[in-house]
Amino acid sequence: MAINKQEHAQWSSSFGFVLAAVGSAVGLGNIWKFPYMVGESGGSAFVIAYLFCIALVGFPILVAEWLIGRRGQKNPVNTFTDVAASEGKSRSWGIVGATGILGGFLILSFYSVIGGWALNYITKVSTGSFSGQDGDAVGATFDAMLASASTLTIWHTVFMVITALIVGIGVTRGIETTAKILMPLLGIILFVIVGYNAMNAGFGEAVNYLFIPDLSKLTGDIMLAALGHAFFTLSIGMGIMVAYGSYLGREVNLLKTARMVIILDTVIALAAGLAIFPIIFNNGLDPASGPGLIFVSLPIAFGSMTGGIIIGTLFFLLITFAAVTSSISLLEPSVEFLEERTSMSRTMSTIVASTVIWLLGIAALLSFNLWADFTIMGNGIFDVLDKLTSKFLLPLTGLAAIVFFAWRMDQRSIQQELNLSGTAWTLWQIIAKFVAPIAVIVVFITTLMS
Repeated sequence: MAINKQEHAQWSSSFGFVLAAVGSAVGLGNIWKFPYMVGESGGSAFVIAYLFCIALVGFPILVAEWLIGRRGQKNPVNTFTDVAASEGKSRSWGIVGATGILGGFLILSFYSVIGGWALNYITKVSTGSFSGQDGDAVGATFDAMLASASTLTIWHTVFMVITALIVGIGVTRGIETTAKILMPLLGIILFVIVGYNAMNAGFGEAVNYLFIPDLSKLTGDIMLAALGHAFFTLSIGMGIMVAYGSYLGREVNLLKTARMVIILDTVIALAAGLAIFPIIFNNGLDPASGPGLIFVSLPIAFGSMTGGIIIGTLFFLLITFAAVTSSISLLEPSVEFLEERTSMSRTMSTIVASTVIWLLGIAALLSFNLWADFTIMGNGIFDVLDKLTSKFLLPLTGLAAIVFFAWRMDQRSIQQELNLSGTAWTLWQIIAKFVAPIAVIVVFITTLMS
């Protein structure tokens, strides 16, 4: 049973909400995963596919989760339960909110470990640890970090403490204020690095690689990879946007705001490409080096380039800021749930949720060293958490959310709330009812078979 201890929080401004939503979307997925997926998937071919998919899949699900959250004005479980009841549907739809919270909870446990890597690399790059080192030496440094349970635990702990402190302060004073500070700083750092790259060799090659269409490289696999990334990059299917939507006022135009968030999210992802690929090309490195692109390939370049210590430090500050703005959004649904469903205060709810997540993160990081021999169906704990969320919880939760929104809620009230009519409303119905759900199903089945 929900315990209503106080009035539900609200964002102080639409601007603050947009920055918080963009901050959630702009995480390691944009700064770390997007560039290496571009590198592995043919450059501009992936970019084109990604832009197409984010418009047809990401956009409608994002709007759906915000609208459902705003209708419910509670944590994701209570929101789905109450909205379903108000529509005359089964209250068991609350399970969708529960799986969303669980997904964000599990993701943060290993996401925080990666955030700790970024914090660690700030100290390494800023002290010149990679200066003059070749690929083998940089790779050995990364491997040594993974092999040290104590090192990973320290930085994972620091990252989780930062996340918990921000969330514990509250929605407006903590999450919104942090977004207002970190997102502009993130933009400035990106601008500085891209500006630096523009004055050096490799920039033109990077621009061509990212923006000159090469449809000959566009394959079914690339389309599926782009579809999957478009779905996950906006933080949908994790309970986050339902929770963020619950703090929204009725005056916010959801379609306009969603367009703004998606545009900013995409611009930052592309800017990250311009921050990374010129350095890669200028130093003769492989753009298709996968997840090691950030933590192995780039430090090689930072260790040999002019101004590498400054640019490298700024880059890993950028990675850390992006990770923090996403991590606070991953923690918020769990905290909101505990605060509303128990007698605990927000501070205690944050302590409890973050402590359990921290402990699960310890298990995840130990899979790189002390527990390396412990596997579940051939996968370490870190990989199990990653696959469980990315292959099952997120797509199924996102699919359920858009199906509930498009097929179980009263469409006339949604039409009025979105202020759509005529051809625009017909097009919206086609995308929400058919295109987005089918696309998610395709991604889900394909990833299961991969």
